[in-house]
Amino acid sequence: MKIGIGIIAAMRLSLRRILCLLVVATAIARCGFAQQSGQIPAHGKMVKLFDGKDLSGFDVLLKSKGLNHDTDHVFQVEKGVIHVSGDDFGGIVTQKEYENYYLRAEFKWGEKTYQDRVGKARDCGILYNVTGPVAVGTDVWPRSFEFQIVEGGTGDIWLVKGASLKVKGQVVSSDENADGHQYVKSPRFGEGPWVNVAGYRDPAGEVEKPHGEWNLLELVVDHDHVRYFVNGKLVNEATDLNATKGKILFQTEGAETFYRHLEIAPLKYRLLPMCS
Repeated sequence: MKIGIGIIAAMRLSLRRILCLLVVATAIARCGFAQQSGQIPAHGKMVKLFDGKDLSGFDVLLKSKGLNHDTDHVFQVEKGVIHVSGDDFGGIVTQKEYENYYLRAEFKWGEKTYQDRVGKARDCGILYNVTGPVAVGTDVWPRSFEFQIVEGGTGDIWLVKGASLKVKGQVVSSDENADGHQYVKSPRFGEGPWVNVAGYRDPAGEVEKPHGEWNLLELVVDHDHVRYFVNGKLVNEATDLNATKGKILFQTEGAETFYRHLEIAPLKYRLLPMCS
């Protein structure tokens, strides 16, 4: 009888081990498939950051005007779309902090450029994991990571004022001090040569749609692991971020830009470390 009980216990232990191995194998397969095909991981219900009516939930930060003093209407809501004139530097920044999320947004370029962007590639971006102070004056960009939006280089990672991470195992970092490298770029996968001229298109494989059309940007921030998607294509990935949560800022950087459908959702599971 004792021998029979021992056999049953051993069978149960073996079954538990088999089930555990199956769970791990499934997770690895899921992770590997997502890495290969560029899938968005499972997430919760999408929630609107922008309700299409006004800029509730955001503060407006402008280099020339300071905080919440947009007297020149750099940011205006028009028929469910945020129209960014581009005639200043700064952005709208969420009043809340976020971590472990999937962010989705759409943008398209306007025509006008201003100040030192005249004649140059149109430029803006999404800063995330903003942990530095939301300042005013010349020091307008807080410590953060950037999902770059620029003609010919959308999908680059920019590290701002002390942000650091790893790309393919290599450390990329910026300096928080003004006399150092405060802004450091890690180019998107497969990016060709870049020329800073208006209307530039990447000859090696542009991921943006033609000028004036809407583009879909997707950002996965999973603890210290990020992925960038442009129009459904995985264009960048990094690990070991030295900041894993913070506010989100949608820039104005000298070029007329339109944003719409700004939405966010919590992730349902964590990406396995092997994905990096």
